[in-house]
Amino acid sequence: MKRISILGSTGSIGTQAIDVVGNLKNDFKITALSANSNADGLINQAVKTNPKYVVIVDENKYDYVKNKLAIYDIHVLKGIEGLLYAASLPETDIVLNAIVGIAGLRPTIEAIRADKIIALANKETLVAGGDIVEKELKNSKASLIPVDSEHSAIFQCLNGEKKEEVRRLIITASGGPFRGKKKSELLNVTPEMAVKHPKWHMGKKISVDSATLMNKGLEVIEAYFLFKIPYDKIDVVIHPQSLIHSMVEYVDGSIKAQIGVTDMRIPIQYALTYPERKKSCIEYFDFMNYNNMTFEKPDRDTFECLDLGYKAGKIGGTMTTVLNAANEEAVKLFLQNKIKFLDIPELIKEAMNSHNVEYNASLERIFQVDKEYKKYVDDIIR
Repeated sequence: MKRISILGSTGSIGTQAIDVVGNLKNDFKITALSANSNADGLINQAVKTNPKYVVIVDENKYDYVKNKLAIYDIHVLKGIEGLLYAASLPETDIVLNAIVGIAGLRPTIEAIRADKIIALANKETLVAGGDIVEKELKNSKASLIPVDSEHSAIFQCLNGEKKEEVRRLIITASGGPFRGKKKSELLNVTPEMAVKHPKWHMGKKISVDSATLMNKGLEVIEAYFLFKIPYDKIDVVIHPQSLIHSMVEYVDGSIKAQIGVTDMRIPIQYALTYPERKKSCIEYFDFMNYNNMTFEKPDRDTFECLDLGYKAGKIGGTMTTVLNAANEEAVKLFLQNKIKFLDIPELIKEAMNSHNVEYNASLERIFQVDKEYKKYVDDIIR
């Protein structure tokens, strides 16, 4: 039986991971759950799954969680220290990192240092700190298995193949809720409009990233670090039906694609059971129900964030940290109705243009740069 810590358990990925574990209860045991501030959600999950540990990162809610779980044999931890402890528990085999934002970077580092299998659903770990993660992995017995549907698809398509025979990676994108729109049609986009993804049910931040195509910019950088494929061999293709989750083209002209229904429990389960496959609780794919698959080039003029991702990735160093920080802050401001939808790429460009890139930055410096450029974006608006 594999023992799992789920970090970010009350979010979209975390709740679906609990569904997966519940379906495979003879194969897995949850040892720890963590949430940032959703105390009631964490309590309900703890009562249902009976982990050894729960972590509430918001220390103001620690007493509330502790009191609610007092009758259970569950250790309640708090703050960043508790989160890092849950990421490195001796009694855990797999750490599923489903934390949103750069907050997921430090737990990933702790899990690597503890030689864990890390099911990674936190893009920002590799976008903001990919160089550091690479160095830590070289000195560890840990392994990263991608959970994002696109990277899970590529991971599966590369399985058993030689990297030198890869011609290109093809990351698919739904196009988000504004596919086909021009800038003039996006002047009055509201947060409510931006978070209505046509295919996936996700958190607000990643839904806005999908609407701007920044999620694909981040995924290109993530793919570079996961698969060690150069940026000029990573393409993005719009596939509105979201049935092909990504593809790998080989030098002989063959293309391997991973196809399935739009259900995140498939890549979550694959990351947890790898290298095995287990029967799942999802709806199986029926080609007779899906007789139309189309593909388009991304509109890079309207959705500039995709090219910003490529640009930051190719520059490397702390530029990807700045990209991520500026995007996180801009999306937060947009969701608070403080900026317009089209301000998001403009703020990211300003931040990137102002930055003097640093290479081989320490983990502490990465967090300093992140803080500096979130403040930089916020100051522009103030």
